[in-house]
Amino acid sequence: MLLSLSECIMTLTSEDLYLNRARFVMKYLGVWVPHPNETFAHKCYRIFMMTVQYLFLFFQIIYIVQVWGDLGAVSQASYLLFTQACLCLKITVFQINVDVVKDLLERMNSDSFKPQNEDHERILKWHAARIKRLLLAFMISSQTTCGLWALKPLFDDAGSRNFPFDMWMPVRPEYSPQYELGYLFQLVTICISAYMYFGVDSVALSMVIFGCAQIDIIKEKILSIKTFEDKGQISKKRAKYLETNYNKLIECVKQHQGVVTFTRLVEDAYHTFLLFQLIGSVGLICMSGLRILVVDWRSMQFASIVTYLSVMISQLFVSCWCGHELTATSDELNTVLYKCAWYDQDMKFKRALVFVMMRMSKPLVLRAGHYVTLSRQTFVTILRTSYSYFAVLNQTIKD
Repeated sequence: MLLSLSECIMTLTSEDLYLNRARFVMKYLGVWVPHPNETFAHKCYRIFMMTVQYLFLFFQIIYIVQVWGDLGAVSQASYLLFTQACLCLKITVFQINVDVVKDLLERMNSDSFKPQNEDHERILKWHAARIKRLLLAFMISSQTTCGLWALKPLFDDAGSRNFPFDMWMPVRPEYSPQYELGYLFQLVTICISAYMYFGVDSVALSMVIFGCAQIDIIKEKILSIKTFEDKGQISKKRAKYLETNYNKLIECVKQHQGVVTFTRLVEDAYHTFLLFQLIGSVGLICMSGLRILVVDWRSMQFASIVTYLSVMISQLFVSCWCGHELTATSDELNTVLYKCAWYDQDMKFKRALVFVMMRMSKPLVLRAGHYVTLSRQTFVTILRTSYSYFAVLNQTIKD
């Protein structure tokens, strides 16, 4: 038997709509929200996958210590060190805050956030499509970068045995099968890192955009408050119409409060690694820029560094863009309230509307570290700061 349209809309799961890709990738890698009856084998698999990432970071730290003082060698290894350190921090924060993530997932699927008509469903799908396109582009470009890293020893170091990355390894590239095992370890680990990066970022940023979608749904509900058209109807029918509009306004208030709480939980869960990413991006752009200046532009290493730098800048932009969208979308709420037919409502509605305007006058803001506002202006500031440090370092090297 076919379901009615309303039943189909009510069964729409926001978690599936926004997080299906991230959930699939993170489940496959063993780092998704664990099942209440998680098996011992699955727990061991999760620990193993995270341990491999920490080992990769540990090997890089050892290499940095060994070559400390050589600016060229440090800059060559540091940009990858930052990426891996950021990944380890992100996945650790995700695991520590797994209860908060469960709470957020439950809120996404709660009745207060479910679409009530086709327009609401369209808004949810439109926002989901936007963020998923950006994140898919990030995933493809990051895996492309990993592929270029894998090809570097085959093209740039043809005739000699070198690993894709400059880092300490417990095996020697001169001997087989140590070289093959070390090569495979580096390549597989960095590809897994990229997928984990995509998964954690997708969860955090998709939840922010989900909040934007809910705000747009609130706007649609507010604008649906219309004037009572038939003035000749009896007062009882008009009173029922006014009561319906009042209840709709109260529903918008409750939904808005739910969005405020939801976005605050998202910030509480992910503000740590967002701040680390913003700060680290400055050093990453500087070091990558220095490598671009000294590497032969015809080499595979040059292509990989340029691609890597583009990926990390685009990731930074998506994070700042999501914060900007949340602020810009919520900032329009106060204006939308004036566009509804408030003038044709009863005194109870108008009195409530005054308090609603005061409550919704302050836009929502996403902060990294509960301090730095994520916005387009922040993105531009980071790029300018990075270029300033890059210019100073470049001049220092020349002198």
